[in-house]
Amino acid sequence: MIDLKNLLENREKVQKALAKKHFTGSLDKILELESRKRKLMRASEELRSKQNKLSKAISVAKDDQKVKLLEESKEIKEKIKALEPALQEIELQLEGEALLIPNPPLDSVPEGKDDTDNKAIKTVGSKPQFNFKPLDHVELGKKHDLIDIETAGNMSGTRFHYLKNEAVLLAMALQQFVIHKLISKGFKPIIPPVLVKEKAMIATGFFPADRNEIYHVNPEDDNLYLVGTSEVPLCMLHANHIIDAKNLPLRYVGLSTCFRREAGSYGKDTHGIIRVHQFDKVEMFSFCHPSKSEEEHEFIRSIEEEIMTELGFHYQVVNICGGDLGAPAAKKYDIEVWIPTQEKFRELTSCSNCTDFQARRGGIRYKDGNTKAFLHTLNGTAVAIGRTLVAIMENYQQADGSIKIPEVLLGYMGGRTHIGK
Repeated sequence: MIDLKNLLENREKVQKALAKKHFTGSLDKILELESRKRKLMRASEELRSKQNKLSKAISVAKDDQKVKLLEESKEIKEKIKALEPALQEIELQLEGEALLIPNPPLDSVPEGKDDTDNKAIKTVGSKPQFNFKPLDHVELGKKHDLIDIETAGNMSGTRFHYLKNEAVLLAMALQQFVIHKLISKGFKPIIPPVLVKEKAMIATGFFPADRNEIYHVNPEDDNLYLVGTSEVPLCMLHANHIIDAKNLPLRYVGLSTCFRREAGSYGKDTHGIIRVHQFDKVEMFSFCHPSKSEEEHEFIRSIEEEIMTELGFHYQVVNICGGDLGAPAAKKYDIEVWIPTQEKFRELTSCSNCTDFQARRGGIRYKDGNTKAFLHTLNGTAVAIGRTLVAIMENYQQADGSIKIPEVLLGYMGGRTHIGK
């Protein structure tokens, strides 16, 4: 949630930052509500102060004076009580308006309206060279009985698939490789719930902005939501907690299945398993001191790059422009990997600095001596299994039709060095 104090004190600066995100809403309503709230609070405080003085006067008053003072005290009490519903109503309206305001982007976020304006800031490696016509991952999946889209489509509909045989082993190898790497870097492993209450989606900033992308389960009964990323339950690990500053950063790595409706992607990536409704992902999450969040963001990005390099991918790092940033992120990097048959880079991971946006919504603070303040939260994809399988299959295919296993995964593949050989 946006810092209302900062908004009131630095309206022009906040407005300018939000314009970079192409925020079209008005701050006037929230400022008006905040002004009304403060006036009501001052009126209530003045009445309470007057009531306290009357209470002291009553305690020493003579009987004939006491009756009059008690009557006056009763009238003030009724006035205070009458103010409470109006104050509660304004607070509800204020919260509703504040939830609509995205996290202002950092100064280092580039200007731009959509993903066409994102800025590539680094390219690593070179395109793979083939002396044969490479097959795409769907053709390779059929050839080696690794992916079954048709059967899954008949059962569940579009954008679902079965992973089979060596593809399953490769998926598990990726999980093991990445989780062991992150544990060695101080991340604590977590397998979280993937069904959460609405308050978890609100706290992490996915509601109200992305409500149409989230699956709602049994609204008349369980009223739960399937997460699109384990970022949600990982963040909620410390909801309404106060963490000792000496314990920061707290870093977690979560393994979960993720679910996305892909409601806004009609006609996009309908071929294959690039864009699906269900996928597995290993996610990094960090709670850190505000003064360290930009440094922590670069650290998370460096881990993602390390994984891409060890998998042998040709990739680029992209600084996401303001118009393409989601509501919670103040800054985000994508790492895009070269997909040979598409002849372009495709997003494989991302990492975001959400500053204090999620912490404010989730009530997550740190304590440093007598200071208590909201900390910063960050997240990053360590590996999105489906898309990484696509990248491995297409980049590591051989002239004989087999698929070579990346060297860093060999130890998890039970002696296999190739698929289909």
